[in-house]
Amino acid sequence: SIIEGAEMTEAEIDAINLVPDQYRGLDRFEARKAVIADITAEGLAVMTLSYDERLGPPKKKEKGEEEEAAPHPVPLVEAKKITQPFGDRSKVVIEPMLTDQWFVDAATLAKPAIEAVKNGTTKFVPEAWEKTYFQWLENIEPWCISRQLWWGHQIPVWYGPRLDAGDVVPGESKGFCAETEAEAIALAKDYYGSDVELRIHSDETGFSRFSYVLGDGTKLSTVRLGRDPDVLDTWFSSGLWPMSTLGWPEQTPELAKYYKTDVLVTGFDIIFFWVARMMMTGLHFMEDEEGKPEVPFHTVYVHALVRDAQGKKMSKSLGNVIDPLEIIDEYGADALRFTLTSMAAMGRDIKLDVNRVAGYRNFGTKLWNAARFAEMNGCYAADACSYGRTTEELRKNSPRHMVNRWVIGETVRVSKAVHKALEEFRFNEAAGALYNHIWGTFCDWYLELSKPLLQGEDAAAKAETQATMAWALDQCLVLLHPIMPFITEELWKNLSKRDKMLVHGDWPDLSDDLIDPVADGEIGWVVKLIEEIRSVRVQMNVPAGAKIEIVLTGHDPAAAMKLLRNSQLIQRLARLSECAVAEHAPEGSVTIPMEDCSVNLPLAGVIDVAVEQARLEKSFVKLEKEIKGLQGKLGNEAFLAKAPEHVVDEQRDRLASAEGEAQKLRDALTRLAEIG
Repeated sequence: SIIEGAEMTEAEIDAINLVPDQYRGLDRFEARKAVIADITAEGLAVMTLSYDERLGPPKKKEKGEEEEAAPHPVPLVEAKKITQPFGDRSKVVIEPMLTDQWFVDAATLAKPAIEAVKNGTTKFVPEAWEKTYFQWLENIEPWCISRQLWWGHQIPVWYGPRLDAGDVVPGESKGFCAETEAEAIALAKDYYGSDVELRIHSDETGFSRFSYVLGDGTKLSTVRLGRDPDVLDTWFSSGLWPMSTLGWPEQTPELAKYYKTDVLVTGFDIIFFWVARMMMTGLHFMEDEEGKPEVPFHTVYVHALVRDAQGKKMSKSLGNVIDPLEIIDEYGADALRFTLTSMAAMGRDIKLDVNRVAGYRNFGTKLWNAARFAEMNGCYAADACSYGRTTEELRKNSPRHMVNRWVIGETVRVSKAVHKALEEFRFNEAAGALYNHIWGTFCDWYLELSKPLLQGEDAAAKAETQATMAWALDQCLVLLHPIMPFITEELWKNLSKRDKMLVHGDWPDLSDDLIDPVADGEIGWVVKLIEEIRSVRVQMNVPAGAKIEIVLTGHDPAAAMKLLRNSQLIQRLARLSECAVAEHAPEGSVTIPMEDCSVNLPLAGVIDVAVEQARLEKSFVKLEKEIKGLQGKLGNEAFLAKAPEHVVDEQRDRLASAEGEAQKLRDALTRLAEIG
């Protein structure tokens, strides 16, 4: 027997239940107590006193106190702290037990996966995540791919008895790895011979590796193959995703067309668990046309994690989880998509604030209203000028009016900026460029600047502007579609009769020859001037209804012509009474410096300089006090060490905002000093 030192195979030992009868069926914790009691009863336990002898005997009790029981011998069972795993679902102790498992030689699989990234066949964006990838694969251990679960892909191995010179080896098994039961039976026939009857074991009450019947002597008559009950590791199955979803191992047309895939978008927390697995299995199983191992994708884009507004990881226990379905119900899917895109800066986690989503819902509303404005002004009417419908027609028939030539150039610029940002996976920059162009350039400026042309008596100017506006709005819809697909598709369908859906449309390919430098310079000058005048009005607290004049000085003839050509627009959008040109600035004026002239606003009779100066100085003193407090807090090492990261970030944002506001107040006070 094994107690007497007899040599036994592993299978024979495994088949023996070495647990004594009196312990079988007991709870593990009760069994431990019983083992200690039995060892003690046999006189085999190391004994100790019931108190800790290292601290000496218990102290004598004072008069009136209850006497402590005398110490007595007990078995010495050390209460040693150990690392003890608990089940995630059961919350009970996981006991170690040696079992047979399937392993993969991961180190061999990892070598080509490492080389593919090192030689640039597959790239990580941002590149810094390559370090994490290499750290895992260069220190990889054998990969256990079998799991004892009820779900998953069952391991494709069937077992029968092992033979030695034609005789059955008791207790030992032979495995047959095959894709199907039929293939497993065929492999078994080759092993056992055609005379042996082969069946698949169908006992559902418990796993049996195999059962067999011996005929005459020791020769096999019947063998029932038993399938391994374990399933493949989830990450092993997931690692086959790039090709198994395309029909692999069958050589399907989809596999030939789409493998390798393009860009994998994933989180940094599964670079090893999934990305590395796909790289290893893809390179092992797939080959290109030349028979060389082929990677599953050429780029891995590692996105940020979405956190709450304070930067904390979302957790049900913390109660800070934001349900995307609730946000979509309230603000729409497009607003949520644009929010996440606009915040997806490389290397930074996203602090999702619902207020940001509300803001981008307003952006969608702004675009919708702009489309309605274009529609109401006949930009998509059947009788509108047709040359603005395509870029090539636009190139052949360049608009006469500067504002139309200007918006075409601005559209070319944003198209190139968005295209470049998307190619470089800088999605936040693409979203930012689109937001500034659609909200600022197109809606705030072009629609306003185009109103005189759309509402004037010149039919040719109106038709030109209608066509240009339709073209520029179409480009906005196409460029915005990847980020806000629902609103753009709806507008695309409703504004005009189209040959195909926007999702199937062509991406803009706009060349620099569409940009008109003269129109750019003049309309850019007008926009800047209006913005500066509006800023001064706010800073100086000029009443909203007050019409003031501007006087141009220090100018050349070209600057004067720009002012006079666009005076009506400037007066309407900046709320001015007159645009004049003079040699000297009127007294009591605030000066706005431009590149080629100075623009003066006579405000001495419009505002009370002393009152405004007192108001601004009071605000400036209050702001300076706040800035000093914030600088002191952020300069305190103890605060930086102890405060949560989101609190420190919040204080830095407040300081930056306060410093920016303080600079505006300084500028305003300087302008007031000019008035005297």
